Parts: sequence; structure tokens; C-alpha cells
Amino acid sequence: MKEFIKRADAIVDELTASGKRATMLLHSCCGPCSTYCIEYLAKAFDLTVLFYNPNIAPAEEYARRAAEQARYIRDFTDGVRCEICEYRPEEFLSLVKGLEKCPEGGERCEKCFELRLDRCARLAAERGFDYFCTTLTVSPHKNAELINRIGESKAAEYGVAFFPSDFKKKNGYLRSVELAKEASLYRQNYCGCAFSMRY
Repeated sequence: MKEFIKRADAIVDELTASGKRATMLLHSCCGPCSTYCIEYLAKAFDLTVLFYNPNIAPAEEYARRAAEQARYIRDFTDGVRCEICEYRPEEFLSLVKGLEKCPEGGERCEKCFELRLDRCARLAAERGFDYFCTTLTVSPHKNAELINRIGESKAAEYGVAFFPSDFKKKNGYLRSVELAKEASLYRQNYCGCAFSMRY
């Protein structure tokens, strides 16, 4: 895990030292998770946050999380752009059909990570971003090694650089909690999909 942190810091330090900024499409799972990631990345990147999460259920929950993401970026960041994708739960449900009873963190979650990173990587390549990344690794419940492996695979597939991360480390998760509290962000009590409500 330390290699992800070292590689991330090296990229940020190099950009900062050069005085150049790179562009990044940052997939975000929710407002609270985005807080520290944005704070860390904004030092070196011009950020566009992509809220693409067809896994979230029900529709009311999706709308609430999307609204909180947009509010945080509007009211608490400077120069960060936000794109909220249309809610299409069928994209997730068709992908995980047959995996409904998998334990949290298992094969269903891996497919969910892949779905969201695929969209982010494809859009980043189509729009000419220098990098793409995800906030998913800020969660203590998410497998950063798996997420980075998927990200690297998508980078190779689409020809756009993936920014390595394990945002939960170096007190990143604790900082995200602090920033979310300062912004009075709604914090959900389950990951997102209907199946994760069981845990």
C-alpha cells in the first residue's frame, strides 16, 4: 500500500515543483469521501469531479448524495468542476445479476468498482484529461490494492494515466470526516447498493 502513497506524492511534488498543473477527472462516490481527496489533489491538478454511481439505491438516496456532492464543490472549493451523471441503476443491476448474495467486498463490489472506473477512464480519454482517479480508496472498507489494479487496467485500455492512491492513509480518512463535518455534509450509513444495506 505504501507504494501507492509514494507514487502519488511523487507526482504531486513533481507537478508542484515545476509550477505546472495537470488535469484530472476524479470519480467520486459521495461528498464526504471527496473532501480530503479534493484538498490533496487540488494542489497540483485542475479537477473535474465525476459523480457516476449507478449502484446507489434507492433513487432518493442517489439524488441526495448527488446534491450534497454538488453543494460541497459549489460552496467549499475553488475552481473545481462537478458533473452529475444521470441515474441509471440498470447499468449496475444488469452487471451484478447473480451476485446479489455475495458478501460485501466480494465479486459484486469488484464489478462495481470496475464499472465506475471504466466510465471515468473512458471519459477522461475522450476529453483529453491528463489523469483519472477515484475517491474510493479513502474508505477504510475498500480494498485499495484492488482499486488501483483496476485503475491501471483501465489506463492501459483507454490510453490515459491513472493516478495511484490510498487516500485513507496519512490520516486521509480522518481528515475527510473532519472536512465533511465542517461542511455539514450528509453522511450515509451504507455503501450504496441495496445489497450493502444488509451489512
